Amino acid sequence: MAIHQATLTIRTPGPGTHEITEEVARELGRSGLQRGVATIFCQHTSASLVIMENADPSARRDLEAWLNRLVPENDRHFTHTLEGADDMPSHIKMALTRTSEQVPFADGQLLLGTWQGVFLWEHRRAPHSRRVLVTFVGE
Repeated sequence: MAIHQATLTIRTPGPGTHEITEEVARELGRSGLQRGVATIFCQHTSASLVIMENADPSARRDLEAWLNRLVPENDRHFTHTLEGADDMPSHIKMALTRTSEQVPFADGQLLLGTWQGVFLWEHRRAPHSRRVLVTFVGE
């Protein structure tokens, strides 16, 4: 077994799902590994990861809108508001989603389904530079 690890820096323009499938696939190519499993980990508490449909953006917009309704900004019960109205909601959204995903790979290719993509989900309104750690274990 071999291990290849790298940190991807993803710049987000603001809230929403931002596809990073190509960045992960490029790093898999750099690894030289052919078969194994990829772990993708977001090193933040106000952004998350999701494997979601990548063919029709309306599916992601619907998911984003649903989560925004579930965790609205300006909830009077929030006390953690030092960085603005989207501060605590972004932490809750991260906790309700995922900070890591695992994807198997074979023949040097991610084994995602036909309409699946890996997305970094930015929960803050301001642009950010996010670190995503990718670890490939295989042969």
